[in-house]
Amino acid sequence: MMRREKRRPRVRVLGLLLSAAALLTCGLSGAPAQAGTSSGGVTAAFAAASHTYGVPQQVLESVCYLEGRLSSHGGRPSVEGGYGCMNLVKNDRADTLDQAAKLTGLSVSTLQHDTAANIRGGAAVLRAEALSLAPKPPTSLAGWYAPIAAYSHASSRSVAGMYADAAYNLIATGFTGTADDGSRIALAPQSVTPDKSTLISVPLAPAALPTGCTRDGNVDYPSAIDCVVPSSYDCNVASGACTYTGSNRPSSYAIYDVTIHDLEMSALDGVNEFEDANSGLSVHYVVDTDGTVYQTLREQDIAYHAGNYYYNEHAVGIEHAGVDASGYQWYNATEYLASAKLVAYLATKYDIPLDHAHITAHGTTPAPTVSTSPNHVDPGQYWLWDYYFGLIHAQGVPYPTGNTPAAGLFRVNAASDQAPLGSNGAETAANNSFFTLYTGPSTADPVIPGAPGADSTDETTNVETQMPYYYLASQPDQAGSGMTMYEIWYGENDRLSNSTPSYYADAKKAWLAVPAGSAVPVHSYVVSLKPTTTNGTIKIYGRPTTSSSYVIGTAPSGSLWAAPKSVFEDGTQNVWFGIDYNHCEAWVPSSEVTVVDWY
Repeated sequence: MMRREKRRPRVRVLGLLLSAAALLTCGLSGAPAQAGTSSGGVTAAFAAASHTYGVPQQVLESVCYLEGRLSSHGGRPSVEGGYGCMNLVKNDRADTLDQAAKLTGLSVSTLQHDTAANIRGGAAVLRAEALSLAPKPPTSLAGWYAPIAAYSHASSRSVAGMYADAAYNLIATGFTGTADDGSRIALAPQSVTPDKSTLISVPLAPAALPTGCTRDGNVDYPSAIDCVVPSSYDCNVASGACTYTGSNRPSSYAIYDVTIHDLEMSALDGVNEFEDANSGLSVHYVVDTDGTVYQTLREQDIAYHAGNYYYNEHAVGIEHAGVDASGYQWYNATEYLASAKLVAYLATKYDIPLDHAHITAHGTTPAPTVSTSPNHVDPGQYWLWDYYFGLIHAQGVPYPTGNTPAAGLFRVNAASDQAPLGSNGAETAANNSFFTLYTGPSTADPVIPGAPGADSTDETTNVETQMPYYYLASQPDQAGSGMTMYEIWYGENDRLSNSTPSYYADAKKAWLAVPAGSAVPVHSYVVSLKPTTTNGTIKIYGRPTTSSSYVIGTAPSGSLWAAPKSVFEDGTQNVWFGIDYNHCEAWVPSSEVTVVDWY
């Protein structure tokens, strides 16, 4: 979130509403409660829990992989207060953690920290969900669709179904992974047609609505809760405090971006802030950890969310419950699924391409001017873009196609963006989507100049996955790390160490370190920059608008850049190319561009 072109503190961690008034689910009979975890580690735990509670082993393995990638995450809670690979939750909507303890006889601490115990607890809860829906648990793998959907604790039936679909897709495709104890878990692909007709039987327990919100269906996105702020908040008519600009998009301004944010707080806290006229803030949608989608502004109106008013005019903003600096504690599966469904709806409605040039991060959105730099960094280095785009694609949104990608174009498609990197399958701070640039072709060389000090959310010396870049040369890391080094042009913040620091950027050649095999072809234009006057300077802009106020850096003549999109300057026929200048997008007028190649 952000006021128009003013920056909030980079990390503002608030409480995540882990209420003491959590809903207690009654324990159900049907399986004996036994203390202790299964012997033989995680591999044996799946088989033992399946045998004890009558839940198919494939179901347990798919849910454990879907929610926690087979890891206990060191006992750390997720953003919704969920523990372990089975995401046993304790929050203001559900308490499957205490329920699992009651059903299994295991301590809460053991369920939180021990993966084998967590699997046992998840199996007990899944059996309880099944018995709440029918007198006996399902006798076939296909019959577990409704209990899995109920296990998601999604606030809508459609998202609950998406959750069950994701689990069954894992069963259909199979997977391999490493558990906390080093066990290699391999689920072989299995053809099964789940009984989706049972979804209607899944009871829903939607969260209490924030003040001012209703389930009246008067929304743009059919699954959303109506929290749309009153017209008195419109800055066109308000005599006092206001939070948005009323408009008639896409007639008034084309919509071609979706901007992904995290709130740095809970969803309900976020909605309450957007409901405050004095906040100066607005966004179109908020996604909660249980899959609830709140609409707080009409899509036709201009929200104040991106820190760059041009992007506000042309984007739909989506906020998510979470904190960027500790994202390795994971955005949960239900939140990702609900957000992906929302973005698929927007992409289809407004013909928005499924790529990182159009489904952007707040952190890849440039500040419009040097004086307003830097922009925000959310959703941060732990948002899994590859995984997220795959979920959107699974909703029927095609990936961009075209000619064979031009030689030299690439994006980073690293394992860290798709699966845990830590010891024995745990997610760690290394499980990220940011990659560092160096002054030479070795990770032993200095990192390029950037913001001084240690800040885990800093974006001045790195790039993130899915954004296209054009490389001039490549070679193995001379330091022997196994990484591959790619030489690219990059807008360096080398003036931040001056006696008078400035975010004005200077394009220089730098070497990007990428895990071997992680650089893959990508569709984009390749452009060479040229000045319009002899020996002229090529100016780089923070928005595609002809005004020296928006110059944020320079680049030399002949420098080569990936340019994944082009637009007309509003109200004119001037064409601008969006280039990936540093960690962010930036803009150059077509008068200073030669298209070298295209996809």
